[in-house]
Amino acid sequence: MFSAALLCVFICWTATGHADHHQHCRSPNMTGYFSMMGQRAETRASGQFTYDSTNKKLRLQPNSSFPWNATLDLDLLVFFEEGILYKIDSKNQSCEKKSLQCTKNPFALPSDATYMTTMTSGSVSIEGEGLKFQVWTTPTADSKGQNIMCLTMGCLPLSTIYVSESSTSIFSNMNIELEIKDPDVFVVPSFCQGLPAEEAPEGTVYGFYDEFL
Repeated sequence: MFSAALLCVFICWTATGHADHHQHCRSPNMTGYFSMMGQRAETRASGQFTYDSTNKKLRLQPNSSFPWNATLDLDLLVFFEEGILYKIDSKNQSCEKKSLQCTKNPFALPSDATYMTTMTSGSVSIEGEGLKFQVWTTPTADSKGQNIMCLTMGCLPLSTIYVSESSTSIFSNMNIELEIKDPDVFVVPSFCQGLPAEEAPEGTVYGFYDEFL
């Protein structure tokens, strides 16, 4: 019911939807801020992100200046091509290394995405008062849910609604800049190096989104 309500709100929030030219695209390198809202409308995680679209690397870091309190304080370094996620605790100099069976994430349009529609948030008739974006959908890793992803016409990810059988989450991205400000965020900390990767239990598919559930 929650996911249906979210979709209804999403449709009502937009001013218009129409057919348009569309094609798969690749997000650029980005630095910005993210928030993730859970099923009870609580902010589960928030902070700064850096995304390397060429090498498919992602760093999420908490940021104390962010205006929303979060229930999770996550520092993640993800190498999607290698299928590896590091969960970092710099304070205690500890780290978890996990194997990814699913490489989907809210910062890149996956190759199996299906175009739904092009819409405009705000006004289509007043200059500077509307944002045109595309809506895509992809199945979840277990094929029992779906992701609804919104991107600008320049392929900047605005938000992703992640819906599974047991939960619904909304990732939102803000204040995006088209650069990697600090490449060192992708360097694996010394206390994480040499760790064996934890495998998901047999019969399960572990992915990026599972860290927020």
